[in-house]
Amino acid sequence: MTWLFNNPSEFAKEMISGFVSANASMVRQVSGGVVRNTASKPDTVAIVIGGGSGHYPAFAGLVGQGLAHGAAMGNLFASPSAQQICSVAKTVNQGAGVLLAFGNYAGDVLHFGLARERLISEGIPCELIAITDDISSASADEIHKRRGVAGDLVVFKTAAAAAEQGATLAEVLAVAQMANQRTRTIGVAFSGCTLPGADHPLFNVPQGRMEFGMGIHGEPGIRELAIPTADELAAMLVDKLLAELPAGISRAKGARAGAILNGLGSVKYEELFVVWHGVARRLQEHGITLVDSQVGEFVTSFDMAGLSLTLFWCNQQLEALWFAPAYSPAFKVGSVIKAPLLATEDIEAPAEESVAAATPESQAVAGQIVIMIERLAEAVIKNADELGRIDAIAGDGDHGIGMERGARAARDRAQRAFQQGAGAGTVLQHAADAWADQAGGTSGAIWGVILNTLGTAIGNQEKPTANAIAQAFSQASHGVMHFGKAKPGDKTLVDVLLPFSEELTLQIEQGHDLAAAWQLAARKAELCARATAQLVPKIGRARPLAARSLGSPDAGAVSLSLILNAVGETFPAVHPQGDTLCL
Repeated sequence: MTWLFNNPSEFAKEMISGFVSANASMVRQVSGGVVRNTASKPDTVAIVIGGGSGHYPAFAGLVGQGLAHGAAMGNLFASPSAQQICSVAKTVNQGAGVLLAFGNYAGDVLHFGLARERLISEGIPCELIAITDDISSASADEIHKRRGVAGDLVVFKTAAAAAEQGATLAEVLAVAQMANQRTRTIGVAFSGCTLPGADHPLFNVPQGRMEFGMGIHGEPGIRELAIPTADELAAMLVDKLLAELPAGISRAKGARAGAILNGLGSVKYEELFVVWHGVARRLQEHGITLVDSQVGEFVTSFDMAGLSLTLFWCNQQLEALWFAPAYSPAFKVGSVIKAPLLATEDIEAPAEESVAAATPESQAVAGQIVIMIERLAEAVIKNADELGRIDAIAGDGDHGIGMERGARAARDRAQRAFQQGAGAGTVLQHAADAWADQAGGTSGAIWGVILNTLGTAIGNQEKPTANAIAQAFSQASHGVMHFGKAKPGDKTLVDVLLPFSEELTLQIEQGHDLAAAWQLAARKAELCARATAQLVPKIGRARPLAARSLGSPDAGAVSLSLILNAVGETFPAVHPQGDTLCL
């Protein structure tokens, strides 16, 4: 149970502020997250890590000399937006490029991928790595689908040490990839966590039982077992990890490895030490040379009762980088040379938000778009509880909350941009950034892509034709598939967005005006959303619970259909000749 909070919606913001105040000698707050408050070496690669809040010490606690230069921080259990990531990355860029490192979750993959493209377009070299150490989340044949958990620390630490030594961006990326490939984690949980303000945990485990292989958000484990003794659990964890040795490690005996025993929130240090006693003995029995052991909390999940064991298999380079000095709020190694604090003027303030010049025709269209966004926000807010209920069947139930946060933010930003004289494209792009910032997670990233693509295609000069709008939706559909890696049939929003786009194009090509074409396409979208009930998810957090979702539609598909119908209601009446009065 999370006992102490003010307004639950402000918890993450207040937490970050308090963390920075308590660690002002090492970190400072910037737009999007936190950065080092000490001077970094010029012309070196900057390491930006990040993910959702609620996992301290990950991610803010790992910012400091010899470790990350900055951490982009999303809302509770929600990925930071591309805009937040870019803000942190541009603040810490030392001139040699940026490596973005994060756990392999759908929302993080989307947002960090978008951020990388945006940084490169602005002339900042950028690479990324999605960490995949959790062996329970996918088979060895699908290692790219695995989650990133406590093994994040190994990748962050070694990559940052390489950067500190002056390695190039390509060399730092290679170190990160090698560390990721050589790191394996397995976790267990005895009970779920309760977010601030919630009256029940995200998941439940029966009394006296544990989930073996469970993730840090309540993702399902390999199997449910009776809680064993500490020694029995230690043996289970070690043996499971040793059953899958990374490439390059032919056998455990004689190999050199480091270990991290990580508490997930409620399992206290004394218990961890008892478990570690058994782990160390088991590793010794297998003839493994233990080069380092870390026992404590490194990636948590509020009050979740559970723990994880990580083994990272060393070579000479990784071992040296692991022991290189580092000094951050939550992780310290060796002795670092004290660096001077940055002056206030050394951190660039974010540029004032501005709007691009627009023609009167585009500004008139922008007014209609604001009305559309207001209407879709009303629909999302009205149906947020139902969207959450659908999502909870095979997910974590936060889709409705996230969509409501995103829609409210998009509505407010669109209104503000329009009042500043923005054209249609800028209104949509500002709404996109606001939606992605406030919603976080996968849905925030996807709606950021959709609205931003529409805004870019429509622009700020001409009144868009029906054909131009259909083409914009086609680009948005393919943009979502490119960044999200979803395909038709995967049980995602794509199963509605693509058919809607294709039907809209077809109806316009057959001579229908935009209002009529939209109505017909929205009707098809509604049918496609219902049809997702017969699909099983093939990607995303719901994938491990595929069977449970059969018979229930995808929440993202339902919310898109809802929005398309709400927007369709804003189209004006049709002229007798068949021309719409606007757009």
